[in-house]
Amino acid sequence: MTGFRGIALALVLPLAAGCGGSERASEEAPNTGAALPPDFDDMTPTVVLETSMGDIVMELDRGKAPLTVGSIVDNVDAGFYDGLTFHRIISGFMIQGGGYTPDMGERPSGGAELRNEAHNGLKNQRGSVAMARTSAPHSAKNQFFINLVDNSSLDHTSQTDQGWGYTVFGRVIEGMDVVDAIAAVETTTNDRPVEPVLIERAYFRE
Repeated sequence: MTGFRGIALALVLPLAAGCGGSERASEEAPNTGAALPPDFDDMTPTVVLETSMGDIVMELDRGKAPLTVGSIVDNVDAGFYDGLTFHRIISGFMIQGGGYTPDMGERPSGGAELRNEAHNGLKNQRGSVAMARTSAPHSAKNQFFINLVDNSSLDHTSQTDQGWGYTVFGRVIEGMDVVDAIAAVETTTNDRPVEPVLIERAYFRE
């Protein structure tokens, strides 16, 4: 999964995840993550991201990624994403957000690292929403990215450090024109937008 200048999908990134490890080690990773609130029975919650460039509407898939969706639901409910940015933008690849303020200060998350759910059958296709992480398969917490194209190199192939892939947990159902507009903004050499692209508010749509 190399390419795109060796960029990482999380704070450090190696898309390649070429850090060694064994299938046994990956299988024994703790099954951590937030559970959905007991009174939350929507299997496909809809989240609206009000951004400084327009609204993006995402449909989440609780059935395919219950731990991940549970964590996202908790973060949206707590207002965690309000005021953050899309801090990494790579045209022809993805836009990433959910971790940094406009001055590139990291917003700490109290949530646990999530067990990778990329083997759920969902693919990193254009418009899909997936969790960013480090090279460690089970390290995703709160950052996410939206695929601009079909990125099959990010899909699950095996339960090894190299093959786990990136957990897809939803899809954009409205606002791909906004996503594409964000992808077209001017960026610096380290893929940060020159002018911040804000997530002004994230909330559930009935």
